[in-house]
Amino acid sequence: MSRKVAILGGGRIGEALLSGLLSSGWREPSEVVVTDRREERLAELRERYGSEATSDNAAAVGGAGVAVVAVKPQDIDALLGEIGDHLTTEQTLVSVAAAITTAHIEERIAKGVPVVRAMPNSPATVHEGMAGICAGAHAGDEQLALAEELLLHVGRVVRVPESWMDAITAVSGSGPAYFALLAEAMIEAGILLGLSREISTTLVVQTMFGTAKQLRDQGMHPVELRESVTSPGGTTIAAIRELEQAGVRAAFLNAIQAAMDRARELAEGGG
Repeated sequence: MSRKVAILGGGRIGEALLSGLLSSGWREPSEVVVTDRREERLAELRERYGSEATSDNAAAVGGAGVAVVAVKPQDIDALLGEIGDHLTTEQTLVSVAAAITTAHIEERIAKGVPVVRAMPNSPATVHEGMAGICAGAHAGDEQLALAEELLLHVGRVVRVPESWMDAITAVSGSGPAYFALLAEAMIEAGILLGLSREISTTLVVQTMFGTAKQLRDQGMHPVELRESVTSPGGTTIAAIRELEQAGVRAAFLNAIQAAMDRARELAEGGG
């Protein structure tokens, strides 16, 4: 398989992949090409990473072992129209476009090309992302392993059936926004209690970061962690009671269900 990687779309996720592949040493700058429509953006990417950067998507996929579709969902059909006839069954197409099914992609490209759908989230930009991946009709373990290896350079990866991808979108794709909303509320609470915005922000962000590290690196269950900081009759249980009475848990369940329902609407072509 060719070591060339084509990243089609030089936005935040596209640049995160480019940065991750090069900083890890998995690929050299000469082995990666990135595309964008804006010449000023292409010049910026060339200067920053030393890789080829072009506006010609069809030329970019030529000879690539893997091509990554990293454009917005509304732009994907135009992109597939440019590259579809230039792809071969020896290549793997990895799409990170939200809500776009593998079947939708397969209908618009050469027959038999392996397609892997991925749903990374925004922390990929700091190489701490989370992605779910699934195989299209012509992709097997080899193509899934390649997509997994690619995305591991910007975070963690789980393989799932495509029927789960809308749930992945709702939980982890949209997840950073939920945590950001929680952080915003906690920071405002700190300000209400008399803390400066700077101090309150530092307290909240570091507390969220440290808690995530405990859950991930120590393998703690959320209930175990919550109970470890909740003393009988103490401050934390008083706060938890207020949150439960306000229906925060149910609100999160309903919100994530709404996100999944919307993801399904978008996948079915809903506006």
